[in-house]
Amino acid sequence: MLCLFCGKDWLTADTEFFLVDGATGVQWGMAPIVSSVVPEELLEALPQKCSEGLMLAMASDDDGAVMVIQWCNKAFCSIMGYTCEEAIGQRGTILIGADTEQGTHLLIIDRLMKWERFTITTPTNRKNGDRIRVQMNWTPLSDSKSGNRWWLGSLIEVEEAQPLAQTASSDGAAASPMLIEHYTREVLRLKSENKRLHELARTVARESNEDPLTGLSNRRHFEEKLKAWLGGLRKGGTDFAILYVDLDRFKAINDSLGHDAGDRLLVSVSEVLRSVTDQGDLIARIGGDEFIVLKPLGDSALSISSLADDIVRELGKPFKFEGKTISSSASVGVAIADAKMKNPDQVVADADKALYQAKKQGRGRWSFFTAQMHEEAIATKQLAAELLVACDRQEFVPFFQPLINAETGQIASAEVLVRWEHPSRGLLVPDAFLGVAETMGIVNRIDEIVFARLRETLAHIDAEGVPLPRVAINVSAGRLEDTNFIHDIRKSGICPSRLTVEILESVYLEQMGDRIRWALDELHELGVTVAVDDFGTGHASVQGLLKIKPSVLKIDRQFLQPVVECKTARDLLQSIVDIGKSLNTRVVAEGVETEAHARIARDMGCDYLQGYYFGRPMDVDALSEVLLETGGLFWQRAEDPVALARRAM
Repeated sequence: MLCLFCGKDWLTADTEFFLVDGATGVQWGMAPIVSSVVPEELLEALPQKCSEGLMLAMASDDDGAVMVIQWCNKAFCSIMGYTCEEAIGQRGTILIGADTEQGTHLLIIDRLMKWERFTITTPTNRKNGDRIRVQMNWTPLSDSKSGNRWWLGSLIEVEEAQPLAQTASSDGAAASPMLIEHYTREVLRLKSENKRLHELARTVARESNEDPLTGLSNRRHFEEKLKAWLGGLRKGGTDFAILYVDLDRFKAINDSLGHDAGDRLLVSVSEVLRSVTDQGDLIARIGGDEFIVLKPLGDSALSISSLADDIVRELGKPFKFEGKTISSSASVGVAIADAKMKNPDQVVADADKALYQAKKQGRGRWSFFTAQMHEEAIATKQLAAELLVACDRQEFVPFFQPLINAETGQIASAEVLVRWEHPSRGLLVPDAFLGVAETMGIVNRIDEIVFARLRETLAHIDAEGVPLPRVAINVSAGRLEDTNFIHDIRKSGICPSRLTVEILESVYLEQMGDRIRWALDELHELGVTVAVDDFGTGHASVQGLLKIKPSVLKIDRQFLQPVVECKTARDLLQSIVDIGKSLNTRVVAEGVETEAHARIARDMGCDYLQGYYFGRPMDVDALSEVLLETGGLFWQRAEDPVALARRAM
């Protein structure tokens, strides 16, 4: 903005004026202008008396086209139709109206981004929408103290019929034909760039709705469409089905063959889903190996069941990767959303419950959501609430089942089995609640309660002078992966040399993680005995046993049950015992229910025996009573009155 008196650009900040070089935008000095000729009051009044609209905006360091108005004079407010209070704090875009041509707008942005001083004449609009034509003068400024960058803008309202030759100039003079040609080319370039940006915006919008790997809809697009379908349903629209698809062995394939194989499988799944669905269906990959199909119901639900059959069948076929044939399968949960439902929004959750049921039934199949599943879901929620209360009330207690030395008949240990003293349902076994507790992540709280009771039990038994050399606790894979588990063992107050940790065979597969390996190493270092429970029921190998290095191997009861009558079963049991012996582990035969079971297992080389023949799980009072009565002797090679009397209890 040119000062009428000195010909230099100026700006105001509070009540101080600073001289600024008009060509470079660099300040000459920071002191207020002091003149012995012009009164200071007149200098301060100049901006408000000036007929040109003046505006001062602070700009972004990164983008000169982004600015916020900090000051303006009365003429600016008069031209643009804003009050001073309304204008201050607004973006500089209030100078660009609906009547401003797009090419001109882009030209202004281009000049602002380059921090160039320029003048341009353009149509724009006042606050009330009235069309006006203004000449804008833009001058870049800077503050050497704060480093802030500013724009000084001036506006002059001009006639609509102003000649084209005056629409753009760098010094306020009429533009030459060469300059007009230059700006014409620039406008055309910016229009081309604008077209490219629009195309890019469409591409970004499309990609924001697509899964980049498979090209299917992503979770965001699926949720938008689901919301629209549900909205249509409430207005009397078409019922629809959700098919929730989950691959059964994806993690194993990803871990063993690498992410390239996993990605290829996901692409293959997307191709299958496209091939078996109709054009009006929506297919989405909502994350990992999970896919969802939205399908209008049509006249019959048979089309839905047929689609589920097709998905399971096609995804159950092997696929090839780098010359290898890889087996895979998928499970599908199906739920219907119809206008009669109390809460159609729950349809995805319903399909997820059906998917869980399909996996529970063996995988590689599909399941329809039923009212029974809904009831089970409600029961699970109720159980979860009751479990939290049970933790607060410490309603969990330890029960004990004896483990007997096969040679001496003396008690060698007792397996600790948690029970829930439910206030209305009575004594509950782990199968009734432990799965929900694991899902809730509160198994550690239950362990803490049981450990405290166990510590009290061992102190009581020791005080009674009855023999109980050690106790064994069962640990799930999830609990073993919990980094707090070792800490809980340490703070339990139970002597590590008196404790056995029994882990299921499924825990120590070759793919067991670093956390489990670390936990096992810590247990060995503490002096805790590690036992493998239910051996023979999973997929473990001898190599897996070598990695875990257990001290005790517990053979699952199903191998002992038929040995009395079946020679093949006896041979199989002997082979398993021999494996344990070759690994230098002590072997436990589970499921001893008769004298014959006990003798056969002992004669095959089992070191310990456990089963109902020696006692069912019992509370601490019953255990103490049996130990006091028998002195810890639970079995003799020949029947005697004491043993018979004890087993008759």
